[in-house]
Amino acid sequence: MGKIDEAIGILESLGLPKAQQNDRSALTLLAVLDLKEDGKWSEARQRNIRIHDILLFIQSSYNRQYAENTRETIRRQTLHQLMQAGIVDINTDDQSRPTNSPNTVYTITEEALSAIKEFSTKDWSAAVNEFIKQKGKLIDKYDQRRAQRQIELPLPKGSAILLSAGKHNELQKEIIEEFRARFFPESEVVYIGDTARKMLHFDEELAKKLGIPITLHDKLPDVVLYVPSKNFLALIEAVTSHGPITPKRQIELEKVLEKCKAKRIYISVFPDFHQLKRHIDNIAWETEIWIADRPDHMIHFNGPKFLTAYQ
Repeated sequence: MGKIDEAIGILESLGLPKAQQNDRSALTLLAVLDLKEDGKWSEARQRNIRIHDILLFIQSSYNRQYAENTRETIRRQTLHQLMQAGIVDINTDDQSRPTNSPNTVYTITEEALSAIKEFSTKDWSAAVNEFIKQKGKLIDKYDQRRAQRQIELPLPKGSAILLSAGKHNELQKEIIEEFRARFFPESEVVYIGDTARKMLHFDEELAKKLGIPITLHDKLPDVVLYVPSKNFLALIEAVTSHGPITPKRQIELEKVLEKCKAKRIYISVFPDFHQLKRHIDNIAWETEIWIADRPDHMIHFNGPKFLTAYQ
């Protein structure tokens, strides 16, 4: 392997996430180490280097040209993560220097240098273990933070699932905890999607019983509830970035559910009136609307069906 591929392997071993296991990050590491293609890893050394000089080193030593306007990408998508991983340090020569200064310099840490010098030797595995013992793995730190940001969603039968963080899944949580409690308290949860992992909860046994194709769960809306006493299937779209129940979407879902004998109720859910206003021209008739910050009310998108006098 060449130096770039070896550097990618080093970054992987030291616990960098997939997003930093690439040529850009490998070349940045080689520049910080002042290591050319014909150099030995044992010859890697500490030095202070600016991003501008990193680009010059990459061009002269590896014949890869990065434009000056890529400096911000290298800073934010490579050097930041190398610093978080304990591989690179910043402004060791002058801690008072602002980080946005054009004279900001980056240096390999003692711990990382000690490990990297052992690459391809019999002591490499032990050196990696020692580095991880001291600094940990950045990929594990990211996973822990991601887990801390997850949204816990209790389900009706006492179990719970974890939704990935984000406005869309926060709205789905409100659908289960607020909307369902008010309008469909006896309903069973057939399906819940997730923005990061499309299928998060799917009651396959109930779906089969209702005639919902198990192989087509990825075409279902965000939340599906079933009310046994009325044989209602509530098909709910949570609208944050994606759209509501449009006429086109309703036809698609009717096709998917053509063998389902349950009566269908289509519901578009919005976090607030602002989002509703953005999409109101596209909402299908004979469907329902629920707005999370007005949880006690619903809008039926066709007046005569429920035309009545209120006391």
